[in-house]
Amino acid sequence: MTDIKQLSQTKVFEGYHAQYSHQSSTLNCTMQFAIFLPPSASEDTPVPVLYWLSGLTCTDENFMQKAGALKLAAELGIAIVAPDTSPRGDDVPDDPDEAYDFGKGAGFYLNATQEPWNTHYQMYDYVVSELPKIIEAEFPVTSRKSISGHSMGGHGSLTIAIKNPDSYCAVSALAPIANPSNGLWGQKAFSHYLGEDRSTWSEYDATALITQRGFDKPILADVGTDDSFEAEELHSQIFLDAAKAAGVDIEFNYHEGYDHGFYFVASFIDDHLRFHAKYLLAD
Repeated sequence: MTDIKQLSQTKVFEGYHAQYSHQSSTLNCTMQFAIFLPPSASEDTPVPVLYWLSGLTCTDENFMQKAGALKLAAELGIAIVAPDTSPRGDDVPDDPDEAYDFGKGAGFYLNATQEPWNTHYQMYDYVVSELPKIIEAEFPVTSRKSISGHSMGGHGSLTIAIKNPDSYCAVSALAPIANPSNGLWGQKAFSHYLGEDRSTWSEYDATALITQRGFDKPILADVGTDDSFEAEELHSQIFLDAAKAAGVDIEFNYHEGYDHGFYFVASFIDDHLRFHAKYLLAD
């Protein structure tokens, strides 16, 4: 059993938001995560979980504080778990130039294969395996789960769900980095974490994965038309075209005038929570 340490707990909308730390055997460092438990959650009535993956520079705090998701999650009876976006600690290697798009805060939800990154940067295994085992062992939740995220976290949610279709009821993404092999953010991260052999990158590229594997679970994605990162980093239309070509049913929405930030996330997070509730709470 993993020992977890409570760092904070705050009552909100009759439920509780709390932060915990634990020693991660997957990432070889101390990690922090946040969890919101709705008022209906108890040992007698465990609730399903939405895993939320955040974007570049974020921690477990950004979504919980800025997205405005907790009121509706409380009403729907859904727990939300938000992990950090990368391994942390003095021993964890970082971008020597302290850039925001690589290293700490930019784990890209993959398993690094290249030194020195491979010792700690195993975020894929952490999100898919280690963290859910902790959550299901320590909190009044069921094993029923879905996954969502923003930007880099949208990339993570799509790739993780496509590779693990039996583990998640549904997946959604807001402004996801949907074809990272063709963007500067993705190319920088992948070349360092995975190496220069681009054939290995497809394992963490949602466009390549949906082309190769298809997907038979519900997908929702939203992008703002004024997102300055769309053309060079997100490549939403490329992903959408690939999904359609693969025969995948996807609900994909463009929203006039919205940009990439948390105001965009806050504007449409209720749609995503209701989308996930439809599948998490299904009989």
